[in-house]
Amino acid sequence: MTRIAPASSQQLEASKDLLNLAAAAMGFEANSLKVMARQPAILQGFMGLSAAILGPDAKLDPVLRQMIAHISSAAAGCAYCQAHTAHGAEHRGGDAEKLAALWEFETSDLFTVAEKAALDLALAAGSVPNQATDSHFEALKGHYSEDEIVEIVAVIALFGFLNRWNDTLATTLEDSPLAFAEAHLAPKGWVGDKHTG
Repeated sequence: MTRIAPASSQQLEASKDLLNLAAAAMGFEANSLKVMARQPAILQGFMGLSAAILGPDAKLDPVLRQMIAHISSAAAGCAYCQAHTAHGAEHRGGDAEKLAALWEFETSDLFTVAEKAALDLALAAGSVPNQATDSHFEALKGHYSEDEIVEIVAVIALFGFLNRWNDTLATTLEDSPLAFAEAHLAPKGWVGDKHTG
């Protein structure tokens, strides 16, 4: 159960436009954002940054962005974000077989060389201490423009914030991503523990 309660009904009402925008994109109301709404300026700043990185003007495929976020979150150990990002990849049209093999991306034939390069950086950069090297960027440059690589790093960095936020607060998982994680991630070793209420 979350260590800090969500914002009051008055605070949530004051931030309803931002929260509704996020819910429309995700398919459910995120508990992490309800806690963030206690500090409206933080919520507003986060939503602006999130929209710039994950919004419709982004260059990368939305499923790839979610897979990058998932691998980065797995490296950081945030079960809440792992559930959200795998569920988000499915919500955006990700192939179920590919998503089931996400934790084996390095050896699976379901992933392209370009995807493997992006996910390899996500794994290295999501780790603590950071394990990104020049060789990760050399591998990326064979498949992505420098603008796209900036976007890959931005996704990893955004979820670095969310990993710390949700894992520290023990944010309670919402029904939809929890059900997805229990059905699809738990057989691969995912454990929700403190995020399952």
